[in-house]
Amino acid sequence: VVKDPANPGKSNMVWTAGHCVHAGKSGGWYRNIAFVPSYNDADMSAEELQKATKEEIAPYGVWWGDWAQTSDQWIEQGGATGGDGASYDFAVIHVTPEKGSAGKSLEETVGAALPVDFDAPAVPEIESMKAIGYPAAPPYDGQKLYECQDKPGRLSINASDPTMYRIGCTMTGGSSGGGWVAAGSDGKPALVSNTSIGPVTAGWLAGPRLGEEAKGVFDAVSGKFAGQ
Repeated sequence: VVKDPANPGKSNMVWTAGHCVHAGKSGGWYRNIAFVPSYNDADMSAEELQKATKEEIAPYGVWWGDWAQTSDQWIEQGGATGGDGASYDFAVIHVTPEKGSAGKSLEETVGAALPVDFDAPAVPEIESMKAIGYPAAPPYDGQKLYECQDKPGRLSINASDPTMYRIGCTMTGGSSGGGWVAAGSDGKPALVSNTSIGPVTAGWLAGPRLGEEAKGVFDAVSGKFAGQ
């Protein structure tokens, strides 16, 4: 959940990866996207989840995406595998509750939201960066939240594209779109990237450094729902 300047304290915006909302150059937009904040926050096993109530699994309910936007570069260059378009692999989803929540926004419902830093520090200035996600490829099953923390390095896919952040991490496929948090330009925690790519065998993850293109996507969604 990210802060929305057009709706202070009442954000309904979620940050994710471009490939979580659009197939890239080989396809189109995905439909029926749902966001479940704090999914399985009790860290239940797959067996326990079979017997759990919906409230236990989804303590803040289910929120459906009613609008999604990603970069033009991802739509034009994005690939199913490899690094095509990865430097621009980010997206914003605007959500609405599955069931009315007394007019409460997502931010009000969960009680927090992170600012997005579109002028995030360069790699040498970052001591530590945390990535979160729900890895689903073996040995994980997509049911539990994990995180990795590391001092980032750089990953360059193409000389013409922006350099990406890279961290050591054992999370596998399924963790895509998870937020990366670091001290922003003001020294406070901020969203600075999201999980985009990693090797099939795991070991590291890479995410785009958010800049002008990301801010353009964010501002467009924010503006579309301003005051709502």
